[in-house]
Amino acid sequence: MKECHQLLRGGKGEGKYRHGFSSAEIETLGSICETVFPPICIEEKEAQQSKPLQDFFRASGSQNHIPDEIAELLVQRGRRIIELVIIARLVLLILSTRIGTLLLCGSLCLGEKWPYINTFSSMSLGKREKVLQKWFKHRFFTPIRLILIFLKVGCLYVFFSQVDEKGENPAWEAIDYKIKKDKNPVQVPNERPLQEGIIENMLETDSTLVHNLAQKGLKVTKDPGHNLYKINCDVVIVGSGCGGGVAAATLATSGQKVVVLEKGNYFTTNDYSGLEGPSYEQLYESGGILPTVDGKMMILAGSVVGGGSAINWSACIKTPKPVLKEWTENQKLQLFGSSEYLAAMDTVCKRIGVTENCVEEGFQNQVLRKGCQKLGLEINAVPRNSSEKHYCGSCGYGCQQGDKKGTDSTWLVDAVNHSAVILTGCKAERFILEDNKSGSKKKKKCLGVMAKSLNNNIPMRLQIEAKVTISACGSLLTPPLMITSGLKNPNIGRNLRLHPVLMAWGYFPDSNSEFKGKSYEGGIVTSVHHVVSEDSNLRAIIETPQLGPASFASMTPWECGLDIKNRMVRYSRTAHLMTIIRDRGSGQVKVEGRVSYNLDALDRENLKAGLRQSLRILVAAGAVEVGTHRSDGQRIKCEGISDTKLEEFLDTVSPCGGAITPVQDWMIYSSAHQMGSCRMGITENEGAVDENGESWEAEGLFVCDASVLPSAVGVNPMITVQSTAYCLSKRLAKSLRREQYGF
Repeated sequence: MKECHQLLRGGKGEGKYRHGFSSAEIETLGSICETVFPPICIEEKEAQQSKPLQDFFRASGSQNHIPDEIAELLVQRGRRIIELVIIARLVLLILSTRIGTLLLCGSLCLGEKWPYINTFSSMSLGKREKVLQKWFKHRFFTPIRLILIFLKVGCLYVFFSQVDEKGENPAWEAIDYKIKKDKNPVQVPNERPLQEGIIENMLETDSTLVHNLAQKGLKVTKDPGHNLYKINCDVVIVGSGCGGGVAAATLATSGQKVVVLEKGNYFTTNDYSGLEGPSYEQLYESGGILPTVDGKMMILAGSVVGGGSAINWSACIKTPKPVLKEWTENQKLQLFGSSEYLAAMDTVCKRIGVTENCVEEGFQNQVLRKGCQKLGLEINAVPRNSSEKHYCGSCGYGCQQGDKKGTDSTWLVDAVNHSAVILTGCKAERFILEDNKSGSKKKKKCLGVMAKSLNNNIPMRLQIEAKVTISACGSLLTPPLMITSGLKNPNIGRNLRLHPVLMAWGYFPDSNSEFKGKSYEGGIVTSVHHVVSEDSNLRAIIETPQLGPASFASMTPWECGLDIKNRMVRYSRTAHLMTIIRDRGSGQVKVEGRVSYNLDALDRENLKAGLRQSLRILVAAGAVEVGTHRSDGQRIKCEGISDTKLEEFLDTVSPCGGAITPVQDWMIYSSAHQMGSCRMGITENEGAVDENGESWEAEGLFVCDASVLPSAVGVNPMITVQSTAYCLSKRLAKSLRREQYGF
C-alpha cells in the first residue's frame, strides 16, 4: 500500500482483544455474524463467475476474527451507552443456552434428536436466518431488535472495512471497489503546515512536553502537589474545527498568545490512507459510530485537528437569506442582519479558497443532474473550498490530494504563523470557574481550563490559565463540558438540531454508459436540488453522499444473506441521493456521548417530500431499480414503469420510526451537521450565550462553534459556522485590545 500514517494504515488486530466476552458469547456472536453474511454456494449456471466473486459469495461474516472485532467495538463505543452493552451481552448469553434460545426463537430451535432444543449456534443456517428475519420485523421487545441491528451493522462494517497489512480487502475486487494508491508529487507537497506550532501529545513525555511548551513561548510551572502543570496564555481555545480554527487565527493575529486544545491527532495530506475503517477510527468522534440513545440516528462528527473541516465534503453554501431574516427578526439577533456578517461570509470564502463550479462531476452527481434536467427541475452547482478540478471522492477520509482547504491548512496556519500553539491528543475536562468578585452581573468568572493528555506516558494534568477561554468543541461536546464545569443555564445542551438525512438509491448497471465512473469517485457534493413547496418555501435539499463499502453495507436493509451479497455486488454502480431538511424538531446532549433527538410532524412531511423527489430523479435518470433504506428493503423495478405505477409506489414512501419504535418497518436516519445546543440569545432565558458568544453565567467564557447558532441552517453549515466565529472572535479581539491598550 502507499505510504501513510501508521494510525491510518489498518491491519488485522487478532491477539490483542480486551472485550472480556466469554467463549459462549463469542460463539453465539459468530453464529449471528454467519447468518447476517453467510457463505453461499455458487450454482452450476453461475460457475463461470470470476474467482474474486466466487470467493466473495463463499465468504462468511464469522471469519477473520470479525466476532471479536465487533465485541471490541461494542465495549469501546458502548462506554457512553452502557445499557447497550448490558442488553447485548444478556441476549448473547441467553442465546447460548437451550432454554434461552427456546424463549427467544420459539419452535425454530427444536430438533429431532436429544436434547431436542438447540442453542442458537447449533441451529441450521436456514433456521437462524428465519429467526433474524422475525426479530427485525418484531413489533415488541424492540430493545432486542436494536441489539441485533447493531450486531448486523457491526458485522458488515467490519467485514468491508477490515484490511490486511497491505491495506487490502479481498471482497473489494468482487464489488469493484478500488482505493487510489498513487499521488502526484507535484500536486501534493511533503509538508506539515502546522509543524512550527504543533505539540503532539502522543509523541511526548513529561519532560519533553514541558520543554516544547517553553520553547514555543509559554510559561509552564510544575505543581507536583496537585499533579499538574500550569500553563499561562492569553486565550485558550478548546477545539480546532470551523469555529476554533477561525477564532485562533483572528485572536492570534490580533496579538494574543493563543493555545488550542484538540483531543484528536494531527494528520496532513501525505498521512491520509483513504481506508474507510482506520480513517473513521482516527478522524471521527467515537470512531464514526455514534448513535442516539434510541439508535434511530447515526451521527458523524470530526475529531481531528481541523475538526469537521478536515473530513467534510467541501460544500460551501452561504447562510440562506430567509434564515438570516428569521434569526434577525424572530430571535432579535442583530448580528445576522448586519453588514458585519455579510462581509464575514465574503472574508471566509476568500480565505478558504471557495470556487463556484466543478469541471468534471462524479457518477452520483451526474445522476442527480441528469435526473433533474429530464424532469425540468432546477439544479445548482455547489461552491467548494477546493479547485474547480477537484475530483477526490474520499475527502471524508481526509483529502489525499491536498486540494481541500480546511482550517488545518488555512486559519490554523495563520494562527501558528502568529505564535499560536496547538496541543493535540489533549482532552478538556472542565472549565476553571471561581466566584466573580468584579461586580459583574455574572456570578462566575472563568480562569481557564483543566485538561488531560490522552498519552498514558503523561500522567500530569494540564491547567491552562487564560484571560479568555473559548469552547469550540462542537455541538455534541461543548454542552457536556459546560455542564460538567457547573454551569446551569437550561439552554445548555438543549435545542440540538441535526439536519436529519434519509437516502434513496438507484442502480445503474455498467451497460448504462451515459454515466461515467463509480459511485465512490469524483467530488462528493457538487450539485444540489432544492425541494420547494407550492408557495416556494424550501422543504429539503437533495445532495449526494460519500459511502464507502462498509458504510454502504451498514446502511443497506438486511432481508437475507443472499440479498445483501447481491446488493453489495452492485455497490459501485448504485447511486445514493440524500434528503437533508432544516429540522424544527430538536434533541439534547447533556452528557458526553448520550444524544437524544425527536423529529416533529413538519420534519417528517419534509423528509417525505425529499425522499419521494429523490426517487423520481433516480427513475428519470435511468435507474433500473430504485428504493429506500426502509427495513423491509422497499424498492421497485423501473424498466418500462408507467407514471401511475411509479406514483403508486411513491405513495408508500414516507419516513418511519426508528428501530426502537413498536412498528414492523423502521429506518435508520443519519446526521453530519450538529447545531444549536448552546444557542445564542438576547437574554439568558433565550440562550446559553449572549450576542457576543459569552456565557450568561461566567465572565470570560465564550462559545465559538456551531452550538451557538439559533436554529438549524438548512444547508451545509460550514460557511455559517466560520462566519459566525469570525464575527464573534473579531469582537472579542477588539474588546481585549481595548482592555489592554485603552482603545
